[in-house]
Amino acid sequence: MKARRSLGGMHFIGFLACLAAAVCVLPVLAVIVAAATGGTDTARHLFQTVLFEYAGNTVALVILVAFGTFMVGCSTAWLVTMTRFPWVRVFEIALVLPLAFPAYVLAYAYTHLLDHPGIVQSVLRDVTGWGPRDYWFPEIRSLGGAAMMLILVLYPYVYLLARAAFLQQSAATFLAARALGKTAFGAFWRVSMPMARPAIAGGVLLAIMETIADFGTVAYFGVPTLATGIYTSWFSLADRAGAAQIAFCLLGIALLLALLERLQRGDAKYFDAVGRHAAMPPAQLAGWRSVLAMLLCGIPVTLGCFLPAIVLFGMGLGSEQNLLSQRYSDFAQNSVTIAAVAAMLTVSMAIAIGYFQRVLPGRLSYGTAYIARLGYAVPGGVIAVGLIVPFAAFDNALDAWMRATFDVPTGLLITGSIWLLVAAYMVRFLAAALGAYEGGQSTVHTNMDAAARSLGQTPLGILRRVHLPILTPSLLTAWLIVFVDVMKELPATLIMRPFGFDTLAVQAYRLASDERLEGAAVPSLVIVAVGLLPVIVICRQVERNRNP
Repeated sequence: MKARRSLGGMHFIGFLACLAAAVCVLPVLAVIVAAATGGTDTARHLFQTVLFEYAGNTVALVILVAFGTFMVGCSTAWLVTMTRFPWVRVFEIALVLPLAFPAYVLAYAYTHLLDHPGIVQSVLRDVTGWGPRDYWFPEIRSLGGAAMMLILVLYPYVYLLARAAFLQQSAATFLAARALGKTAFGAFWRVSMPMARPAIAGGVLLAIMETIADFGTVAYFGVPTLATGIYTSWFSLADRAGAAQIAFCLLGIALLLALLERLQRGDAKYFDAVGRHAAMPPAQLAGWRSVLAMLLCGIPVTLGCFLPAIVLFGMGLGSEQNLLSQRYSDFAQNSVTIAAVAAMLTVSMAIAIGYFQRVLPGRLSYGTAYIARLGYAVPGGVIAVGLIVPFAAFDNALDAWMRATFDVPTGLLITGSIWLLVAAYMVRFLAAALGAYEGGQSTVHTNMDAAARSLGQTPLGILRRVHLPILTPSLLTAWLIVFVDVMKELPATLIMRPFGFDTLAVQAYRLASDERLEGAAVPSLVIVAVGLLPVIVICRQVERNRNP
């Protein structure tokens, strides 16, 4: 009885953690059940018509983005960490900036710039006098164009993790390889890269997960993938079973990637016996080598941040969209309100799961944390289908029972509500909040918990009076990351938003779908401006990890 009393408040924390895990696993189970009960006719029709095209484009996109983010992220991380050239300190921070741009926003900017009626081709025709059929120009609205947009905004995942891994490496192994006759590039390829492989693989897998979840870019470019297939089947064809079965295919790929990420993180490890004090002395580049290094670092920053920002700003000036109008005020209010509520709920559930795992370690607490992390690997469209299917069935059953028993219709109480949309956001981004919370929680020594317990504090009191004040910076970071991710999230919002409830992301997508790119630039710029907030936080972390 005394032990039970000493856990005051933990039963409630444990309940919240289990509830969050149940909500996270519900879309997965619902998609599996809906796909299995959808009938073989639907599956056969998909198999004979569009499934191979969807899957083939998805796989091709994944391969291109994986290769591109690996090449750009690793090369730039090595250059700014292990060499010195003009403006290297600027590039250390600037290389993170494209992370603020959603890929579909870049797609709008580069379509305006490179499409047939765009600026570049129009100037080319004016200068040369060529007609539309007299020259060849790369098609931006293609699978290759979509891959390029995704590479430009996702390579910072690889850059950040690779740079952190390179910073932690000692000079001893690299110099030993040079002493054995290896060139600088050979030592980098044979020694430094294998030691950084787990971090690099983790960054590439994060980029791949974002790629399979992307909807806005591929939908705007007209590239049919599994993500766009869900939306097409659900809305255009009104085929709920088909959408569920396509979602099941995408879910299988996502969970396989999550498993691979977990396996690679647990296998390859590197322990530096020499220590951080033997840091690699950076090589000073001069002449053409310094120019080449500046070009290699400057091109992704220019193409992924500065050029699209300039293009979007110019497009916005020429549009008829008024950010100060009541209509845009409603869009902004909807976006900010739902992002703030979703971030608050998500961070609260992350606190419950993380603290439950700390105070009562065991299969149940570890299981809830593992399930909560699965949501990040599940695309927004899959989560939307997985939540709508069971709750729509519940609403319909309740409405039928109320009509039969009391002759009172209830309609759809949960389906199409704001709270179901908030739940989808929580499932999608709980892993990010949990990672930020656990990173801060690891700095709170268990001796502090023991000291507080000796002073009569319950576990809930320790959380409120010790952990939360210390972890305020980590919690604010987690809240900010989730807030901005919700602002950018498109597929779940398109599928689940209540009637008449539009956000800035939805408005940008709607205007771009109508080929009103100048108008789409205005809400896109607002989304990018908000997205810069977590990037600034990340840049500060990069600054702290800088070599002395």
